[in-house]
Order: sequence, then structure tokens, then C-alpha cells
Amino acid sequence: MRIKSPALAPALAAEGLVPPHRGGEMMLSLAILLIAGIAHLTGASPLIGLFLAILGAFSLLVTVRATNADKRLLSEVARKEAVSRVEMEDLADRMWELRESEERFQGLVDALGDLIVHRDRDGRIIYVNRVFAELLDREPEQLVGRTLSQLGIDIGLVPDAAFSDGECLSSTDVAIHTRHGVRWYSWIEHSVRDEKAGSVSHRAIARDITARKRAERALINARERAEQASHAKSRFLATVSHEIRTPMNGIMGMATLLADTRLTPEQRTYVGAVSTSASALLALIEDLLDYSKIEAGRLELEPQSILVHEMVENVVELLAARAFAKKIGLGCYIAPNVPSRITADPGRVRQVLLNLLGNAVKFTDEGGVTVCVTREEKNGAPAIRFAVTDSGPGMEKADITRIFKDFEQVDGSSTRRHGGAGLGLAITKRIVDAMNGSIAVASTPGEGSEFAVVLPLGAGAHEEADADPVLYEVNAVILSPYLEEAETIAMTIRAYGGSAVIATGPEDAARLAKEAGKPFDTVLVDATLEADDGNLITRLHQLGVGAGRALTLITPSERGRLAAFRASGYGAFLARPVRGKTLLHQLLSEHGEIAWPVSEARDAKGRKQLAEAKRGLRILVAEDNEINAMLARAALKKAGHEVDLVSNGRSALEAVSNSVKRYDVVLMDLHMPVMDGLDAINAIRRHEEETGIAPVPILVLSADGQEKTRHGVLAHGANGFVTKPLDPDKLLAALEMHAAA
Repeated sequence: MRIKSPALAPALAAEGLVPPHRGGEMMLSLAILLIAGIAHLTGASPLIGLFLAILGAFSLLVTVRATNADKRLLSEVARKEAVSRVEMEDLADRMWELRESEERFQGLVDALGDLIVHRDRDGRIIYVNRVFAELLDREPEQLVGRTLSQLGIDIGLVPDAAFSDGECLSSTDVAIHTRHGVRWYSWIEHSVRDEKAGSVSHRAIARDITARKRAERALINARERAEQASHAKSRFLATVSHEIRTPMNGIMGMATLLADTRLTPEQRTYVGAVSTSASALLALIEDLLDYSKIEAGRLELEPQSILVHEMVENVVELLAARAFAKKIGLGCYIAPNVPSRITADPGRVRQVLLNLLGNAVKFTDEGGVTVCVTREEKNGAPAIRFAVTDSGPGMEKADITRIFKDFEQVDGSSTRRHGGAGLGLAITKRIVDAMNGSIAVASTPGEGSEFAVVLPLGAGAHEEADADPVLYEVNAVILSPYLEEAETIAMTIRAYGGSAVIATGPEDAARLAKEAGKPFDTVLVDATLEADDGNLITRLHQLGVGAGRALTLITPSERGRLAAFRASGYGAFLARPVRGKTLLHQLLSEHGEIAWPVSEARDAKGRKQLAEAKRGLRILVAEDNEINAMLARAALKKAGHEVDLVSNGRSALEAVSNSVKRYDVVLMDLHMPVMDGLDAINAIRRHEEETGIAPVPILVLSADGQEKTRHGVLAHGANGFVTKPLDPDKLLAALEMHAAA
């Protein structure tokens, strides 16, 4: 649509600008010329005729020129009028286009729903758009000259001091009360100061973010509800854990006590099945609880200094009985350059190794399982690598990508040979990720698998120098049906400068000695290859294999054969799985001794002998569960100790405070009625300080074996920690240690 141009230049006739009538002037000029002609004809003076003729001609000439000038002026005026008309029409068109563009822009801005406000230095409104006015049910003109505070909008002014470079951009979220309720807007304001004029203006644009605010509020509410649900879940898990572990403690403890009585072979088989099933159920409970903690975001690491050799070899020995029962080998190799100490969460590292090694033993039916600990770099930083290798069935590539997912197994069919919830590897990966490490799998179907965990060493690692070749004179042959386990022993010997080969029998050993051109000075023979009469060692001597000493590798169950082996000519004995330092000690000593490793995995009979060496302790047991109390009392009385039972913390405090009877050790449950374990420990320690008596050793009994719980009870004044389900042998060992201290 175009507007019509105004009549800025009216017609010439309407303005009186028609060409002037110069007919009179023309007639006057002609009349003068006529008079001059008549004067000449009548004989008048020639001067008069000449003068009149000149005057008439000049007048005519002037008239003609004036007429031509008028025509030119009128032509120029007409031309300029036409130009002005065109320019005015163009100007009118542009004004219309500008007005139309402005209306289109205002319509577009209003359609977006954004508020636009322009304020002066004092905060008074100079301009608002229609959206802002409609929001407040006003006309835009009604808002001009007012301040936002007068309209109930809490938006201040940027002070002039903020204009360091002449302008300032600020933003905030503001609530505006309307007749439809509160609306939230994201308010962005650009404040500018004109240095020349000395004026300040504030131009703002605000966008409706009410939906976002509601979503944020809903998200916050949902998060709070989720946190409350997570806390409730955690409390539920803690309660369920305690309630499940309590009967489990009774089942496993009573089965242990029953196994120490006179049983028929059939009964002993049934008791063993009960213990095995209870242990499997306990492991499943542990996995489910760990998974729940991880899902709830409660996986908290507690870095501490760890003795690498002791931790790894303890884990290996813990699973040795299971491996030997399946008649597979189990070996461990720790490279000499591995730091003696690292800083990590010992409980979690131990859990990772137990999961990987437990899976390897479970799925391997032939061959063996090995653990190799080496040092390497991860992203340019020093790291430690734990590799668990097995000769099991292996995996397909598709299975490798799946096994770290929750509740996934390599064989998920109903006909699978091995059970489990499929949580072990999922938990392991999350723990490794939390420790900034990595886990990788290499597997070939039919050949076995290797699970490798790489953890950063951190700043607390104790650097180890390269190994001295202390075994440079050792030339050993290892005879064993478990090639994987034998290889870890050979690797240890080679790492310290010695020479070691593996043979499957006497003839193979003789062949290797012949190829080497000299007999071996050290022979290590697995006890499963040797008869009680020493037939194998005799055969080796006849073949000229060994010219030095002979050592045998035996399991704890073969300890009864020691006398026969010694009589056959074996000078030293190494317990499988062989510890690295024990191996070095035996190979460096001229006259070996029986090298039984000192660890928590010592057999029950050895611990009973230790307990029998010290009898007559007076022990107070504070336990509210009757089954657990009966188990503890039975185990302690069987070891020859005097036991008193109480069912809550207050009774324990009263018993300890009794000046008539003094206890050597107190066993304190954490969760009890009337007064819990921690409060009772605090009260006992206060009583001891007030009365000046020597503090009694207090061992805490709890199903919660987390490092955080251990540190917490120790901080409250306890001396030790025993995890439920109670193992009678571990309980007795802990009692003897703290009583002696």
C-alpha cells in the first residue's frame, strides 16, 4: 500500500504565475515606430524622426527580450516543480516504508513476547513496548514517566560509577506480579552514558523464563525427593545388611563349630555344603550391597599406604584352597621394580583383585591362574599394573564388550555351568574408574583370558631400584604339572639374575640339563609328582639332573607328608602358592627351612595351637543377638576362656565399671538397644580416665567392614575390629593379639 503525495506545488494559474501580458508594451513600441514614420513623411525634423524610430525599436527589443525571459523563467519553475514533486513523493514513500518497517518490527518483537523498556538516568520510563504494557494491564502512554519500583518490579539502576568505559551490561532474573500470577523474566539491561551530552540511558530486554523456573523448581524438588529416597534406601540397606548378616553369622559360625565336633564322613559333607552355600550367599549379599552403594553415588574412597607384596600375596593365598580343590595351579609374580608401598584404598583394591581372581578360578577347570604385578606408565605418569591371567574357556569379542554391564554374564542361558548375579565385573569397573584407573580384557576362545587393571601410583609410592642379581649363581629346574604356576616361580628367579626352566617330568628335565651342558644346582618339585618313597627325586639323581639341593612345593593339605619328603632327600619346603620373598630366602640360604608364609590364611589347627598357648582370659561379650552371643561364647569357652554375656551397652558399662571383677578383653557389638556400642565405648573410656585404671582392650563386632567404619570405631577408643560373620579362628587370633599387647 502506498500513500498519495501531497499537492506541495499547486498549478501555476492558481498562484498567478501565468506568463505576463506584454501586448500593451508591444503596441506602445509599434506606436512609437509609427509616429516616427509619420514624422518622416510629414517632413518633420529628421532628428525627431530618428529619435522616435530608435526609441520604438529599443522598446520593441526590450519587450521581446522580456517576453523570452518570462518564458524561460516559467519553464525553469515548471521543471523545478516537477523535480520537487518527485522528491516529495519519494520522501513520502520512504516515510511510509519506515513507518511500515517499524510497525512490522514492533509486531515481530511483540510476537516474541519479550519486554522492552527504556529508562533515563533517574530510572523513569521513556518507552515501553506493548507487551510490557499489556502485562501490567496498562497502555504504554500510562507508563511513561513512572519508575519500575512504582510498578512493583524490583529492578535497580546501575550506578554511574559502574560506567568505567561508558557502558555496562547487566543481567538478572526478576519476578513480576501479574493478574495471572507471578511470571519470571530474564532481565538483560544495557546502560550507556553519552559523554558529550552528559546523559545516561538504560535499555532493557526481558524474556519470559517462567517455564524454566518451574522446571528448575520441579528438578530441585525431584532431586530432594531422590536424595531422601537415597537416604532411605541407604538406611534400608544398612538395616537389611545387618539383619541378613546376623542369621548368616549364626549359620556360618555354628557350621564351623559343628565341623570341630565328631562327625561321620556323611555329616562332615553336609556341614561343608552348609558352609559353602552360606559363603556363596554372603558373597552375593556383598555384591548387591556394593552395587546399591555405587548406584546411590556413595562409593567413597579412603586412600592409605598399602604394602603391595603383602596385599597381593594375601589375596592369592585366600583363594588358594579353592584353586587347589579344582586341581589347577595358582601363582603370583611381582616385578622387582614395583614400589613396596602405594597410596590407594586398600579395601577397594583388595575387592578388585578378589573379584578378578575369583572369576578366573571359578571359570578355569584345567591349567592355572596367575597374578602378575608390574610397573608401567599411564598417560605419561607412573602406574602399577595388576594382570590376572587364566587358561579358562576364553571369550568372544562380543562378550568382552558386554561383561562389564550390570547383571551380565558370558553365558546367560539357563544351562550355564557357573552361577552368579553378574555384578562382580560391573562393580570392579566402577571401582577402577573411581580410582582414575583403567581395566582391559584380552581373550581368545579356548585359550583363556587376561584382565589387566592399571592404577596411577600417585605421590605416595615408594620408588624401588632395579633388582640386584642376587640369584646369579642359581640354575634351577622346576618340575610341576601346573605350568602357569611354575612359570611365575621361574620369572621370579630370572628377575633376580638366576636361570630357571620348567620340566614336566624326569626325562624332560634330563633333556633340558643335557641341552644346557651342565646339571641343575637347584631342583623344585611339586609334591603332586612325588611319591612318599621319594621315587622322583631318586630318578632325577640317577639321570644326573640335580647336583645340588632339592625343594618340594606342597599345599597345606599335604603337610602330613613333610617327614617322608625330608627323609627322601628334600632339604627345604615351599608352600604353594609360593611367595616371592620366601622363595628368595630359601634359594639364598644354604640350609633351607620349611617356609610356611605368615598370613591371615593360616589353617585352623595352627590358630588353635596359638590359642591354646594362652588360656584363662576373662572376656566380656556385649551382644544383643542370642545366636551370635551363643556362637561367641561357644568359641571362646572351647578355647578355654571365661565368658560373661550382656545384651546392651549400658550393661557392658556397668560390668566394666564393677571394681570387683576385671576383664582382660571386651567384645562390643555396635548396634544394641538401650545404649549402642560407640556410646558404651566412650562411657567406658571416660570411666577409666576418671578412676585412673588401665584401659581394657575393646574389640568391636560389626557386619559393616568398610574402612570408614573401622576408622570410626578406632577413633572412639576401640582397639580392634572383628567383622561379622564371625570366624572363630580369626576371633581367637585377634583376642590373643590384643590381650598380649
